[in-house]
Amino acid sequence: MASEQPTLRGIPIVTSGQKFTTEAGFKAIKNGVKSKPDRAGVEIGRKPPWLRAKLPAGEKFSSVKQTVKDKRLSTVCEESMCPNIGECWNAGTATIMVMGSVCTRACQFCAVDTGNPKGWLDHEEPENTARAVEMMGLKYVVLTSVDRDDLPDGGASHYAACVRAIKQRTPETAVEALTPDFNGVEDDVALLLDSGLEVFAQNVETVERLTHPVRDPRAGYRQTLDVLAFAKRYRPEVLTKTSLMLGLGETDDEILQTLDDLAAIGCDIVTFGQYLRPTVNHLSIERYVTPEEFNAYREAGLQRGFLEVVSGPLVRSSYRAERVLEKNNVGFDAAGSPVERS
Repeated sequence: MASEQPTLRGIPIVTSGQKFTTEAGFKAIKNGVKSKPDRAGVEIGRKPPWLRAKLPAGEKFSSVKQTVKDKRLSTVCEESMCPNIGECWNAGTATIMVMGSVCTRACQFCAVDTGNPKGWLDHEEPENTARAVEMMGLKYVVLTSVDRDDLPDGGASHYAACVRAIKQRTPETAVEALTPDFNGVEDDVALLLDSGLEVFAQNVETVERLTHPVRDPRAGYRQTLDVLAFAKRYRPEVLTKTSLMLGLGETDDEILQTLDDLAAIGCDIVTFGQYLRPTVNHLSIERYVTPEEFNAYREAGLQRGFLEVVSGPLVRSSYRAERVLEKNNVGFDAAGSPVERS
């Protein structure tokens, strides 16, 4: 007879890489990638000093955490194990993840749980999200989401409803949407672009050669480029944005080629950050990129005419997103450390 799932004070303990049953009643894999014994090897070495982030703590951090819990929200800050969660939540900002915390895809770098939600949606989410944004007094909010290939429109209409609810309750709040690729269906992308957002982001994640196996087979380098290109044609006034993780084995020439490809489709903003392995089941880190290299990639991007290139070891797509238009690498110094506003 199979052993029962271990519990702590009645709460099931779920091990990374193992299957579990969500509160909504469907199966998912914890942290998105099944256990892989062949990936449990030793990393390339200790993290360098420029990758050290402050531990999450503080009164404001606790307040944001409570708001997220009370409004039944998911955040990519928690689900992706972001190293900047302490800084961002203490600043009163959070990247809200809509359409649940279980993704239908299984990218090999991502710690979000994966499974088939079978059409499940929280229909109170648009209003709950808008109320949370109002409670936190946000002037700029990033909405992201899991991929929802189980929904006919990939969840575009629900995502758009969340944006419209925010705009109705706090019209002065700028909204950035970090979206799925909606399988490249332009009508679904247009649903979201018509919702009133200011920034549309879809991450290319890595260079073309490494797209597979880094990303799920349903994702694609050219598909992401096509989505970003359509967004710029359809709504020229909306800023377009994408992000790459470095340290997965890409070369300098491949990075520069990616910048050329993005410039050719009119992408406005690019971000570069260090890939950090979330669990031993995920892809290994091939190298730690130095702050000097990140600075060089930023300069290469600016030379190609991007509105801004945010580049640094701790950069994530939504990190300090509201500061992009300051055009100062969102306050990172030459050593890759975040600098606070005076």
